[in-house]
Amino acid sequence: MTDRRGLLIVFTGDGKGKTTAALGTALRAVGQGLKVLMIQFLKGSWQYGELEGARRLGESFEIRPMGRGFVNPREPQPEDVRLVEQAWEAARQALAADRCDLLILDEINCAVHYGMIAVERVVEDLARRPERLHVICTGRQAHPQLVEAADLVSEINEVKHPFRQGLPAARGIDY
Repeated sequence: MTDRRGLLIVFTGDGKGKTTAALGTALRAVGQGLKVLMIQFLKGSWQYGELEGARRLGESFEIRPMGRGFVNPREPQPEDVRLVEQAWEAARQALAADRCDLLILDEINCAVHYGMIAVERVVEDLARRPERLHVICTGRQAHPQLVEAADLVSEINEVKHPFRQGLPAARGIDY
């Protein structure tokens, strides 16, 4: 790991590719000898391609899906809120353990936006992370406080999407 300060990165917007951008950064990090941990706040047991891809990279890249899948943004179920709490506790433990170089909090922006976890808590805990640790937060509707705290923010906007043409999700592209 380099001696420079770790970055707080936010990938947000209504377009497809936020998690994919984080995964690309993770692949780059692994290629540089860094250890990566991705905690997926809302994704559940569905077999996403990134799970097998990370497994093939060995101990350098771990993904932990900790949700149930789809969450109703207007009315998150108590079980989903409980799972977000567990995912945040896993993230806090990862921050404290200081065993990875890049921590990806996949869909944390959505969990905050849906009111499942307080943005103040997220921003405060991330501010106390080890100085060298890079963190990526993904998901739509990033909270302004998280955007303000970030070093780098990229907004991914939809221009055209095959779903709008009636095409189903594509294996290896969407999951």
